Amino acid sequence: MRAVIADDEPLLRHHLSKLLGELSSSIDVVASAKDGIDAVEKIKALKPDVVFLDIRMPGLNGLEVASIINDLNVLPHIIFVTAYDHYAIEAFEQGAVDYLVKPIDKARLQKTCERLANQQEQSLNRDDLLSILAQVQVKKETPLTWLKAAKGEDIHLIHVDDVEYFKAEDKYVTVVTEDGEYIIRTPLKSLSNSLCNNTFWQIHRSIVVRVSSINRVSRDITGKMVVELNNSNIKLPVSRNANTLFKQM
Repeated sequence: MRAVIADDEPLLRHHLSKLLGELSSSIDVVASAKDGIDAVEKIKALKPDVVFLDIRMPGLNGLEVASIINDLNVLPHIIFVTAYDHYAIEAFEQGAVDYLVKPIDKARLQKTCERLANQQEQSLNRDDLLSILAQVQVKKETPLTWLKAAKGEDIHLIHVDDVEYFKAEDKYVTVVTEDGEYIIRTPLKSLSNSLCNNTFWQIHRSIVVRVSSINRVSRDITGKMVVELNNSNIKLPVSRNANTLFKQM
């Protein structure tokens, strides 16, 4: 089976491709895509038998990609990849598609490979896919409200309204409030997608900041944009991709 992997995380694409090579001699990864638009182009050009689609991608998300490729004469098997084990799992479990939860578990991927082998002679039902996509797209995730974060040996309950910003460290995320710093182990990408995007902005690959905590935006001596927070001397870097968040309205 010819496969395409679509995910905006290069390490995940490499890891998934490596695991597939170890687990199945019948799955050949023929291409990888870094975003939804790239995924659509490669799927239509290569017509793979199976596509591993990240739900959260720039350009087009995995659900939008699946909708667009629905006009292909023969639909590939679709494996959705998600950082959320609560994200529309009920719909995915109906059987027309499969799903994997990040970080990808080797044993779980083995089951996916076995399932693909058993379904190799079956074409995906177009109506089933449309039904699943409709169900998933109407589901609304409730933004995260409370955090369980560690400080020393203690666990604290922190309301997201009290958070000034999140900063990704080596193996954890630091939660910064007016009262101090705490630690959680949820990946920043997963955390960012659980927050209200009108309240929190990801301004850097390692930083998500509460919009109301921003005092002003300026440039440092190198010309790079930085965010200055209210009532503090803290300055946070803004990545080039996030510069558009601060364009004058």
